[in-house]
Amino acid sequence: MDKILIVDDDKDIRTVLSEIITTEGYEAIVAGDGKKAIKEIKVHSPDLVLLDLKLPGMNGMEVLEEIKKIDRDIIVIILTGYGVIKNAVQAMKLGAFDYLTKPFTYEEITEKIKAAILVRRSKREDEDLKRLGEKSSITKLFIGESPKIMHVLNRVATAAPTSMSVLIQGESGTGKELIARMIHEKSLRHNNAFIAVDCGAIPENLFESELFGYEKGAFTGADAKKEGKFESANNGTLFLDEITNLPLPLQTKLLRIIQERKIHRLGSTREIKIDIRIVAATNTVLSDEVEEERFREDLYHRLNEFTIKLPALRERKEDIPILAENFVKEANLEFNKKVEGIIAEVMKSLVDYRWPGNVRELRNAIRKAVLLTDFGFIREFELPASAVFNVGDNYFPGNTNMNGEISFQETIKQNIRMLEKEIIEKALIQAKNNKSRAAKILQIDRMTLYSKMKSLGL
Repeated sequence: MDKILIVDDDKDIRTVLSEIITTEGYEAIVAGDGKKAIKEIKVHSPDLVLLDLKLPGMNGMEVLEEIKKIDRDIIVIILTGYGVIKNAVQAMKLGAFDYLTKPFTYEEITEKIKAAILVRRSKREDEDLKRLGEKSSITKLFIGESPKIMHVLNRVATAAPTSMSVLIQGESGTGKELIARMIHEKSLRHNNAFIAVDCGAIPENLFESELFGYEKGAFTGADAKKEGKFESANNGTLFLDEITNLPLPLQTKLLRIIQERKIHRLGSTREIKIDIRIVAATNTVLSDEVEEERFREDLYHRLNEFTIKLPALRERKEDIPILAENFVKEANLEFNKKVEGIIAEVMKSLVDYRWPGNVRELRNAIRKAVLLTDFGFIREFELPASAVFNVGDNYFPGNTNMNGEISFQETIKQNIRMLEKEIIEKALIQAKNNKSRAAKILQIDRMTLYSKMKSLGL
């Protein structure tokens, strides 16, 4: 059970907070002054301290400094009855997680407590992993505790040990390749290659040479023989992402290869036997593509021996805080930073946002926030779709300058990005998420569409 120390000289405040804490399932410890607080910390090692700034004897700032000397990882939330933001900001520079102005509501205090405890648990997990010498695996990277994610992980565990072809369906950014890698890692083929092919990123005239390989002299520019993706994946797993972008003639060849387990390099008549497991992914409903005769029905049934559907991030919002804290840790390693976490108000903004780009968009946004945060906790968060959240400020569309004023030029840029995003999203809906058709609707080439989608977080 997580322990929370309440440090306040007001007995009524201590009583109210104790009742709230125990109601929420935590253990409450109380102290009426700074010296007793230090003693309780040494004896009980609490996970969280609710610390009043105005205390008899040692003031709250002095207590905070002592707490950080004892254990810098203890989370501290400052309580102040004076609404003096300057003092609260100073406390946060000394390592406080957040602050709360009295009087506060039940919802306000419980929201901040939950966010703080999440950060503390995350730190403890890191420490445990270091002690055990464990390394992150693909399984640990697909994070979440929601019922929808538990269902996905159960489906992975069921399918992985078999030889069945797996079809993964889900919106862009939901983690389809990560699930494919997880299936491979848990399969009997895990010691062999996992080869990923983005069917939407390969120009149509290069599909066959990329997938099947070629012999020297097979065509102009073929100066040496090249092994194709199928050969590279032999005895392992071939992941075909965006399978609906596979042209119909190649769909026919893929069906034959799955049935015969043999390929021919371009420019050769020699058969090469292959033993691969195919995992395919699409951000469309593949059965709809079959009905509209854009995808072969017989190939669909070959690929659809087992289906895993990934939920959009907006459908599992309870996982956002867990994902966000994990991405903070990941970005800390990448940028050599020591950002400790995300404060409650900002976390609430993340949970409320719809995340059209799903987990990928969340990860990119977190990386940017960590890069822009010098120390302590993330208190400002710029969402990719042009929303900027600042603690204590109102919500502004567009970017703001240091004085909180709206930048006209930046707002125009952000509005253009929003318009581009809306147009692309509508084209994708009209094309049922088939990027090749969406590009034709927009009258641009497919590679330009891919580039635009990536820059917009789609």
